[in-house]
Amino acid sequence: MRDPLYKSRPVAPNAARFGGERINDFILMSEGNSNVYLIETSEGNILINTGMGTEGPVHRKNFESFTTEPIRYLITTQGHVDHVGGVQHFRDHHAGIEYITQAGNQEHQTYDLRLQAFRGSRSAFAFLDKFAEIFAYYKEQGYTDYPTQDKPVPDITFEEKYEFTLGGLDIVLIAAAGAETNDSLIVWLPQHKICLTGNLFGCPFGHFPNLVTIRGDRYRDALTCAAAVQTVLDLGAETILYGHHEPVVGKELIKTELTVLRDAIHYVHDETVKGMNEGKDVHTLMREIRLPAELEVGQGYGKVSWSIRAIWEAYAGWFHHRSTTELYSVPQSSINKDLIELSGGASVLVERGKEKMAEGELEQALHLLDIVLSVEAGNEAARSLAIEVHEKLDSQADNFWLNAWLKNQIKMLSGGAAEPLRID
Repeated sequence: MRDPLYKSRPVAPNAARFGGERINDFILMSEGNSNVYLIETSEGNILINTGMGTEGPVHRKNFESFTTEPIRYLITTQGHVDHVGGVQHFRDHHAGIEYITQAGNQEHQTYDLRLQAFRGSRSAFAFLDKFAEIFAYYKEQGYTDYPTQDKPVPDITFEEKYEFTLGGLDIVLIAAAGAETNDSLIVWLPQHKICLTGNLFGCPFGHFPNLVTIRGDRYRDALTCAAAVQTVLDLGAETILYGHHEPVVGKELIKTELTVLRDAIHYVHDETVKGMNEGKDVHTLMREIRLPAELEVGQGYGKVSWSIRAIWEAYAGWFHHRSTTELYSVPQSSINKDLIELSGGASVLVERGKEKMAEGELEQALHLLDIVLSVEAGNEAARSLAIEVHEKLDSQADNFWLNAWLKNQIKMLSGGAAEPLRID
């Protein structure tokens, strides 16, 4: 019986730390918010990704402990800030670098920049404490000069495929929109059967793709994600150097894991579409659709239930035909004060919330408490109960984003709050 690989791999991304490692006799890895790789050849080196701007010097120092040969080419596997941020730093230290991306790179960087303030403030709950920790670590190491986050312009772009040879090593770049961006590319080393995928399938390997981010992002298309998995499957890779954590090694292991991931994505997509055509509402489908045992993948970053809603709304939009009020600008919360008055006071709703929690109906308890707290933010009984409900939900959750959200809600209800996270 298959033992899914995700169970033995970390989930959360890590910020860059000093000290790289050698993957084989010609590839180096420096872990960070997204892994950075250096491919060595007899005619110069090839850099894959650069990390955040703040991480650039750390990655460079890690690699220079192994080699100081010039970098000839720099490739980013996608346009996210944790891939492109250090481009200028490496350009400053390696004159003549040619920067290669898929043709959609500039569109994606422009899109990211357009929503920088919005998404930064909505990401803070998950990353603020981690950033504080890593900056404290950098200070301990005597590193305080943080380069500006780069917004680089590539020298070479391609639509579908780009190939070149350096020092006898063949490099094939293959466009493959994936689980995070539409400008994703794969770096394929055919002579060695090594595939560098970046975060093509999402942040951690072996998990359901994150078709919707709770920080706020464009929906990712399920069938596009499945097609990206198939693209890598077709290569027959023996090693995958992923965007996070250690390599994935073994042709049969890779084939099995990617086959299950592809089929799991198709299963969730098809069941959602089937349910839509049968007239089932989205919340029913979020509750009912479960992956069969043979298609088990992790849900530590993306969740099946969230993806069901993403698929639904990507196809059908935000109007769920539940109520005429969906079509107007006045939210349901506008009558919360009326509900409290009609129920006999906030204490009645808090007591019913306690009953719901005791029955294990935690989400229903939160609905009641949200009504109270939206009108009486300082209601101590409601706040105390809301903390208890969030703690129970947190103990039941096993997802990076959900756990981070629940813990931050507990912090806010207890009197603290996350600050906006800026990436300048």
